[in-house]
Amino acid sequence: MSCTMEKRNYAYGMVIGMDDLLRRVEKLEYYQRLMLEMMPGHTTLFYREVMKAGLDEEDVRAFFQLCEGLNNKCQKQKAEGFVYFTPLFKEFERRIDRRLTVERVIEGCLNQGLYPSLMTQLRKCL
Repeated sequence: MSCTMEKRNYAYGMVIGMDDLLRRVEKLEYYQRLMLEMMPGHTTLFYREVMKAGLDEEDVRAFFQLCEGLNNKCQKQKAEGFVYFTPLFKEFERRIDRRLTVERVIEGCLNQGLYPSLMTQLRKCL
């Protein structure tokens, strides 16, 4: 096995091959899913959805940027007297990461107090 295909685990004095490393990562992912199921469901629902979907930090940053832009549009539309926000919802639905569920994300964000004004309007369109 080449140096690029193995990694020395100095704590145990053994060599870990790529297959072993992949099995360990898969096991950690499985344990993470189990831990998500063990967590109380009403404290951080949005973050729970992020973990279930397997999003990384960049994906979440993009989601927050999307929400920031839509929140600004929503506030502007409210100031202009808009009462229907279906186009805003459609944009959210179209641009949200495909691994997320719109309904769960909206509820999760409301639960955590993330963009409450925007999410309240979006929930009305469900």
